[in-house]
Amino acid sequence: MRGHRQLGSTGRTGGRGRDGGRGFGGGRGCEGGRAFGRTQNGAQNGAQNGAHSRAHSRARRRARDRGQVAIEYLGFLPILLLAALAGLQLGLAAYVAQQAGTAARAAARADTTDEPFPGGASAAGYASMTGWVRGRADVSVSGGVATVTVTIPQVVPFWDFDPVTKTATMPVPPDASDEEDLP
Repeated sequence: MRGHRQLGSTGRTGGRGRDGGRGFGGGRGCEGGRAFGRTQNGAQNGAQNGAHSRAHSRARRRARDRGQVAIEYLGFLPILLLAALAGLQLGLAAYVAQQAGTAARAAARADTTDEPFPGGASAAGYASMTGWVRGRADVSVSGGVATVTVTIPQVVPFWDFDPVTKTATMPVPPDASDEEDLP
């Protein structure tokens, strides 16, 4: 009965005969429950078990695959980092534009109110910005029109933005001397 195939306990074809081969259990490896020990007809299949070597080769293949995934991740990491920096750069540009608009409105309002702001209308514009934006800003005020220009910090090395310029206009109240001349 050397060449005929035997049915294993799962109903699948098992080993090649009495002298070893794949053993019983359908060739599923160690998880088949009968990878080591004796087969149904008494043959020892320990070291000659092909299922064990297949399971071992699958484990080696999985270990190689894990290394391949790590290399693919390292290749994708610069692209992911660049996308994150681009998002940060756009958010920073929007924040600087918002701060410039707030400073322009504050400076124009301070220029047109009856009560002068300590240090002048330009100081009101500078005071309305956060510290790191204030250091990059230029505020100019004249006749109720305030213009604020802020340079945007560069996060992405090759991506440069023009400075943000915001202007605000407030109505100038009439002088008290002009009211006396009216009929």
